[in-house]
Amino acid sequence: MRTVNIHEAKTHLSRLIDAAAKGESFVIAKAGKPMVKVTAIEAPTGGQVRRLGFLAGQIAAPDDFDRMGEEIIAALFGGEA
Repeated sequence: MRTVNIHEAKTHLSRLIDAAAKGESFVIAKAGKPMVKVTAIEAPTGGQVRRLGFLAGQIAAPDDFDRMGEEIIAALFGGEA
């Protein structure tokens, strides 16, 4: 695995990122001491991507959902139901 110092990493960051994205991990060192490892991450596949509305049609809310507990809430805050 390739080790680069911080100055070299800053100078050639785009090139190093392209290499890491192709699977060539590298280590960034400070004063010769390894500090971090840079490696590519895998993007989620179509089946792993979370989407809004994934339970659409599978859950039913009652028609008075937005008024449930109205009396209790009003009593707690001194309002009228």
